[in-house]
Amino acid sequence: MSDPESSSNSSVPQPGRGRVIAVMPAYNAASTLERTVADIPEGSVDEIVLVDDCSSDNTVEVAKRLGLTVIQHERNKGYGGNQKTCYRYALSAGADFVVMIHPDYQYDSRVIPVATELIRLGICDVILGSRIRTRAETLAGGMPFYKYVANRFLTIVENIALGQNLGDFHSGFRAYSREVLETVPFDKNSDDFIFDTQFLAQAVHCGFKLSDIPVPVRYFEEASSINFRRSARYGILTLAVMLQYWLNRLKIWKSDLFSQDRQYIVD
Repeated sequence: MSDPESSSNSSVPQPGRGRVIAVMPAYNAASTLERTVADIPEGSVDEIVLVDDCSSDNTVEVAKRLGLTVIQHERNKGYGGNQKTCYRYALSAGADFVVMIHPDYQYDSRVIPVATELIRLGICDVILGSRIRTRAETLAGGMPFYKYVANRFLTIVENIALGQNLGDFHSGFRAYSREVLETVPFDKNSDDFIFDTQFLAQAVHCGFKLSDIPVPVRYFEEASSINFRRSARYGILTLAVMLQYWLNRLKIWKSDLFSQDRQYIVD
């Protein structure tokens, strides 16, 4: 991993607001990155960090032109591995609040200040952007029907298993307090897409408060997506994480994912 380049997107934090860092795990996002960044409300974040996972397009060049802090992986580390780099950097850079948003322009970044304010007020510790406000709206927005059905099934199972009431467990828009990232042992998670599910199960295990807000989404050719085969594998692994969570909770089988012997506190 190369050292992050100095950026010009940092600003002086407002008194009492805390430092907000937006992180973007990126792979071939050159065509959508600028639109994603342009929608971030001015003054809502202090730094935007893009971690490039060996893109074959000019994602890095676009990010540098936009003045983002850029970290380049020397080899592709996967979606989960990319997020690990994002969060390690955000903690080391003094973030009080971290917003993870995909740079593919699928999620509306205008809601960033809403998400961070709910955390700042202590109402919750983790915020997810829910794509599922109504079925008609979601399908009209372009979500494939099979993905909608899978999302509804998995989200219902996860809500029951984890004792939550979230609208969408599989969102690519997430906001965390610093305490969450210092506590959840995310380095133990997978480097693949199941990282997100493991992280939320760990957050529940650690006693953090989860909530969500509606976030408009866009489905189009350039937006990132996984194919049917990987989606099916992801669904099976999601169910496996829920089983793992309960086996650990019932003390039938202790999982290293839910041990809190390592924390990520950065002075």
